[in-house]
Amino acid sequence: MAKRGKKYQEVLKLVDRAKRYSLDEAIELVKKTNYAKFDATVEVSFKLNIDPRKAEQNLRGAISLPNGTGKTVRILVIAKGAKVQEALDAGADFAGESEYLEKIKEGWFEFDTIIATPDMMGELGKLGRILGPKGLMPNPKTGTVTMNIEQTVKEFKAGKVEYRTDKVGNIQLPVGKVSFATDKLVENIKTVYNQINRIKPQTVKGVYIQNLTVTSTMGPGIKVNTTIA
Repeated sequence: MAKRGKKYQEVLKLVDRAKRYSLDEAIELVKKTNYAKFDATVEVSFKLNIDPRKAEQNLRGAISLPNGTGKTVRILVIAKGAKVQEALDAGADFAGESEYLEKIKEGWFEFDTIIATPDMMGELGKLGRILGPKGLMPNPKTGTVTMNIEQTVKEFKAGKVEYRTDKVGNIQLPVGKVSFATDKLVENIKTVYNQINRIKPQTVKGVYIQNLTVTSTMGPGIKVNTTIA
């Protein structure tokens, strides 16, 4: 691992690495240990006792955060006919069909989320090798393959976020900005925590949430008590 800078080493002294903090304490520490000169993103990371190679333990979905993420999400909608205008009216940044598929093939990625109608998935599927590794392929599990374009665009604009397990069973996602009030961040994290518990696979044996960490973009990870709500 690359050697961390002086500022990181300084803020690290504020963290007791052996302790699991209460959620409120952890958020206060995230704010204190943030030394970025911008409004850093706060992320939560769950280490889960699951095997993502098993289909029922490969968790994926989307969740609406009550206080949003503080990030402006750029949305591309792939659809035909009246659905294109519906998307634009709902606040989508881009909407259309083949013209955008061609742009993506040419290396255009000025968007954060793709929402698509089911009838466009055949065409989008051809871009799987490009979109898949970037985590941008729409999926019914995350609600990004839908005929309900208006509501879906509005939800993602308001702070709905996607989550999925990585190869070793971690789920990591943004839950706000360091400028958010502590209670807003706590509420967002509890919403995610409750969702993670709700989707616990029945086949999991032993402790499900093994580790829970909050961090800011450049700050150190802060361990949180895994029974927070």
